[in-house]
Parts: sequence; structure tokens; C-alpha cells
Amino acid sequence: MKLPPITLEIIGNKLTALAEEMCLTLQRTSRSLYVKETADFCCALAGPDGRFSAYPRGIGVSGFVGLDLTAAIEAAGPLEDGDVIVTNDPYRSGGLATHLTDIQLIRPYFHDGAIIGYGWAFIHCSDIGGRVPSSLSPTNHEIYQEGLQIPPVKLVRAGERARDVTALIAANSRSPEANEGDLQAMLAALRTGGERLASAVAAHGAADVLAAHGDLVEYTALRARAALSRLREGTYRFTDYLDDDAVTPVPVRVSVAVTVGADRLHLDFTGSDPQVEAAFNIASHGTAHAWITTRVLALICTLDPEAPLNAGLIAPVEVTAPEGSVVNARHPAAVGIRHATASRVNDALGGALGLAAPDIMPAASSGLVVPVVVAERHAGGQNVQVLEPMVGGTGARAGADGVDGRDSGISNLSNNPVETVETEIGVEILRYALRPDSGGAGRWRGGSGLELSFRVTRDDSRLLARGLERLRFRPWGREGGRAGAPAELIVSSADGGDERRVGKIDVLALRRGDTVTLRTSGAGGYGDPFERPGAEVLRDVVRGVVTPAAAARDYGVVVVGEGARAAVDAEGTAALRVRGSGAAGAHGLGPERDRWESLYDEATADRLVAALFRLPAPTRHSRRVKVLGDALDLLPDGFPSVAAEEADLDRAVRALGAAVAALEAEAAEETE
Repeated sequence: MKLPPITLEIIGNKLTALAEEMCLTLQRTSRSLYVKETADFCCALAGPDGRFSAYPRGIGVSGFVGLDLTAAIEAAGPLEDGDVIVTNDPYRSGGLATHLTDIQLIRPYFHDGAIIGYGWAFIHCSDIGGRVPSSLSPTNHEIYQEGLQIPPVKLVRAGERARDVTALIAANSRSPEANEGDLQAMLAALRTGGERLASAVAAHGAADVLAAHGDLVEYTALRARAALSRLREGTYRFTDYLDDDAVTPVPVRVSVAVTVGADRLHLDFTGSDPQVEAAFNIASHGTAHAWITTRVLALICTLDPEAPLNAGLIAPVEVTAPEGSVVNARHPAAVGIRHATASRVNDALGGALGLAAPDIMPAASSGLVVPVVVAERHAGGQNVQVLEPMVGGTGARAGADGVDGRDSGISNLSNNPVETVETEIGVEILRYALRPDSGGAGRWRGGSGLELSFRVTRDDSRLLARGLERLRFRPWGREGGRAGAPAELIVSSADGGDERRVGKIDVLALRRGDTVTLRTSGAGGYGDPFERPGAEVLRDVVRGVVTPAAAARDYGVVVVGEGARAAVDAEGTAALRVRGSGAAGAHGLGPERDRWESLYDEATADRLVAALFRLPAPTRHSRRVKVLGDALDLLPDGFPSVAAEEADLDRAVRALGAAVAALEAEAAEETE
């Protein structure tokens, strides 16, 4: 059925307003800090086919518009009016849930005995059990360590709460009261959605509302295809790396080849590493899943800002993701820190799409989302809170600097008010500010990272910082722009006698008076930094996001004086800029990535990954770590963050080549 355009527009606006009102209901009635302030939640309306037909703009998590309810609905069995499905299981829900702390609710909406749509709500809960407070740790190696797995079951049956399911969830959480408050808020949001959908049916009739579900998705798909047709056809490949898997020092490779057709995209993740024995895996089920298509959605909505948000946005996207890879993991792989890998997928897609649309795509954003968690024990039990979801900056693009302190990657979470944080948990916020000299230099500067520093005010506290990334491999620049500064985490003891730079952490014990400082990575720059006008560099210096020393070193601009008296020294600047910046190349990857590729180039990496996928799945991770770990053992500690002597590097390259050849021979025998 094709509705008249005016009718479709009217019903579409009503359904979008319905989804937004659901979100407002949820946020205003929620209990936990991470929902009511950070806004890690969302609601939407799906048609009878389980695909979202109406999704909110400007409230809630924006990247989940392509999720599909079908698998969870089918697993829950026959539904009746008043039922509500609950799940958090990434595998049994078909990827609807993406890790265990994301609790999903689905409510069927009936009219005259037939389902005319589904309401959906999700929240990130404070804790769902598992090995560590807040449930999520990068060092978990299987999903059983990450908390209670809830397959799609009925939380509400015919309008009555299922007491057994409710009790089971409460008994498996360190923060049951907060979880119950958020569940109640989701149920309220689903009631709101049902009431508003009934009003739309009363006004327009069930037939037109049912038709609108499909027509809206089809209309958006047509606009998405039209937007993608503006890209240059061809196949473009880009590779990026996670620093490591938090268990071994070996980086994790994410590779994507993007084929642009007349009105479609094919994303081929062949060449990405096998799934890891840590929590960085994505359970995408080999589909155009939200965590591996977010950058594409952003591109489509940039090319067509008025396109309605619904499942039609991913209709032109096809995906090849090898089963058992880090982007298509198999049960029981841990997935708790899947957002770190999604960030790197985002950057790899950005790099590939940037070759297809160089004037549209920006340099790499900060590439990390770090929910800084403090857990404390007290007489009543445990208090687990996310102080701040830390991100960095947005990548620069042709014609514009990146945004400071906000990331255009996978996160649109809000920051938490300092006053609220200090009320909810025993910390004192000392500094929350932009990080100077972190944005990558360029004709257009990359967005600055953030700095958060806080003092612990209670004994027996613990720190978790899941998703900590870009400590080694920097966010890359574009078209001569330079990479952003890497992230760093520093812990200072209460007595001031000990200051430690730490990497990825599991659970770090803190004492009263200890100070924690997290500085997030800055985003990549775009274009030759020596072409940035001196007045713009001066403005950055006055604002405090670039220091005078960095202005001279990175931009060739000499700034004299301070504050209102600061000025550009024209003669000194001319003398510095006469030598040129040395900027070149499509992507400025940073010295650490350049060193890594001097050991492990693209051809060698492709050979190793291909050989690994010909081995039995349970052996792939350990064999990859062995081959690359042996090569790293021949190099200085800290490589590639520190340089290696040429002779040592040559020896490691030869050893790695021999090991890859041996593995290829073994893999050939396995497949005979």
C-alpha cells in the first residue's frame, strides 16, 4: 500500500513524536545517573516486521536505528496484549542487545486482536552482576564473566509483572534498586508509546498506520540510495588498530574494503583479526549491524540531513563479516567492551569512505568512549556510578575545524553535571576541561581531547575505565593533517609520593586522597598545518587549546605576549614557515602506526589473517598472539610507542616473515 505523500508525512511526524515522547518519559522517570543525566538509553517504534519505522531525533542514543527486533520476538514465543519482552543477550537476541548491561524491553501493540507495531526501549544499567562492579571489564574472556544473561523472556505477562523474572534480575545485580527504577521508567515509556499509537490509529485508521510503517522505511531507503549515489564509485580499503586486547600487548586489526556502487555500499571486513579472548568482540551476526554501520548512517544523514530516521537508512548497505572475527564473534565470546572495537570500525570506515568522498569525510575523531566508573563499598552494599563518559574531539574536515571535546564517532552521550557526580559518589572533581595541544595540527585543526581529574574521598574505592583506547595508535589526520595526541591515564597517590601512568585497567584499587587524571586523545587534523592562517592559530592560543610552543612547532606561527596582548610575530612566523611543514600523504597516521607498519605491513598482515582463518577457530587467537608476540620480543619494550634500532627491526621483520610462512604451510595442511 502506498499512502498519499501528505498522509504519510502527517502519520510519520506523529510516529516520530511518539518515539520522542517515549524517550522523554523514560529519562524523566529513570533512576540511575547514566540514564537520567548521561542519556545512555533510547526508545523507538517498530512495524510488525520488527524494523524501526520511527526513531527519535536529538534524544537518546542515535546509532541504533538499524537494530532488528525480529529474533528477540520470535524467541519469546506467542504474544498477547499486555506482554513485555526483556532481554540483554547479544547472541540469543540476534544482536538487538549488544552487551549484557544494555537491557532491552519490547512491547507488542494490538488493535482488534492483531499486532500493529512494537514499542522498544533500552537502557544501560549500572550493574548486571558478573566478575567486576559495573559488570564490564576488558579482560573478561567469555560472556559468562560479564553478568546475568537474559534470553528473550516475558517480564510482563498479560499486564502482570513476572515476579520470578524480576527477582532473578534483582538477585544478580550490585545495584538492584537503580535497575528496578530504570525498568519501571522503561515500562512507563512503553505505555506512553501504546497510548500515542492508539491515538494515531483512532485518527487515521489501522490500515493507514500499518501501511505507514512500510512506506516510511521504503521512503527513507530511496533517499539513502540517492545520497550514496553522490559518492565516487570504486573499492576503497582502510585498516586501523586497537592498541591491544588488554590481556596481551598485541594490537588488534580492523580492516574494511568499501565498494561503492551506483546506489549501494558493500562493506567487506575480510582481513580483520579473529575474535579475541577479551571483551572487545562485536556480536554482529554477519549483518549490517548498528556497531559496524554507524559511520555509514552518519554519512547518509550528512548528505541528506532531512532523511527520516528509520531502518531504511541501512537498506542500501551489504556486509561481509567473516564468522569468528572480531566484528562477527561467536558465542561465548565476551562482548562487554564492544564499543571500543566499534570506534575502530568507525575510523576504518571513515578512512575508506574518505577516499571515496575526500571533501566530505573528516579525519579520525578521538576514537574512544571511556565511561569512568567508581565503585565504593558502604554499609548498605555497593555504590557503582559512571562519573563521566569521556570522549575526545571530532576530526577536522575540509573547510572546518573539528569540535573540541565532543566526538562525532559512536557516542552522543551527555556529560554529567559535576554537582550531581559529587552527590552520587565519593569523589571531588578537580578539573574537567579541554586538553591543550591534543587536537591534530592541520589547515583545519582536529578537535581537542578532554581532561578529567578527580580526588577520591572514601577508602575502599575502585576505578574502572572500560573502553580506554588510543593510548598507542593516534587518531589519524587527513590530506597532510597530523594525528591527534594519544590518551593517557595517570594515578597519583594520596601522599604525593607516587605517580603512575597506567594503560588499560581491569579494576584498580584506590585509597582516600588518591587522584586520577584521564586525558583523552585529540582528533586528527585536515590539510597542511603551515597553511593555517596565523590569526586562527593565535585564537587557539588565546583560548588555551594550543600552547605558544606548539604553535611554533606544529604551525610555524610565533605568538608573543599573553591574553589580550597576544599577537603573531610576523617576521618570526615567516622565518619558521619558509622551511615548510613536511606534511604529505592522504592520511597522517602518527609515528607509532608508522613504526608498527615498518614491522607488520599490510601484505604480511593479510597473509597472517588469511592463514589464521584456515586454522580451527579455538586456536586462532593464541596463534596470532604467538606469532606477533615473538616478533615484539625482539624489539624494545614499548614498541611501537618507542623506536627500535634498524638492526633490531630488520631481525624482527625477518622472524615475523618466517613465522607467517610457517603458519601458512600449517594452514594449508589443515585444509587438505
